[in-house]
Amino acid sequence: MYSQEVSFPQEVSIEVEGLKVKVSGPKGSLEREFRTGMNIKIEKKENTIIVSSESERRDSKSIVGTVNAHIGNMIEGVTKGFVYKLKVVYAHFPITVKVEGNKLLIQNFIGERSPRTADIIGNTKVEVNGPEITVSGISKDDVGQTAANMEQATRIHGYDKKVFMDGIYLVSRG
Repeated sequence: MYSQEVSFPQEVSIEVEGLKVKVSGPKGSLEREFRTGMNIKIEKKENTIIVSSESERRDSKSIVGTVNAHIGNMIEGVTKGFVYKLKVVYAHFPITVKVEGNKLLIQNFIGERSPRTADIIGNTKVEVNGPEITVSGISKDDVGQTAANMEQATRIHGYDKKVFMDGIYLVSRG
């Protein structure tokens, strides 16, 4: 039997139903179902969550650690939240970035006429303040994927990346 546990503070409430975990805290609530394909168990005892597996195999241990880390990220998200900062970099053509609904529009990238778009995932909040973009939310997966979508939208194909460094780049995570 292999198990790992994560403890949570008093202001967080957690509900566990089989492999479905719902975490609620001061910043909001998150819900996630872990479909692993492995035989794992998630149980709540007082102020700790215990993720366990009957098997001691390496793949079972890694799934237990992964599920445990995801639950820890959910707890951190509903208490503190996650903030990623990105920076818009350009050399010649000024890039215009604005939020429209659940998309980020990137206009005049390397002088292109048609705008590039990046999807904003889930309940992630995006603020554009000049050349700085702040992505914040309670789900680490959604915030990270939104930041990655912005970086991917400004990838340059067919040019030397050392010469043409225009784009949107991740500066800090917190």
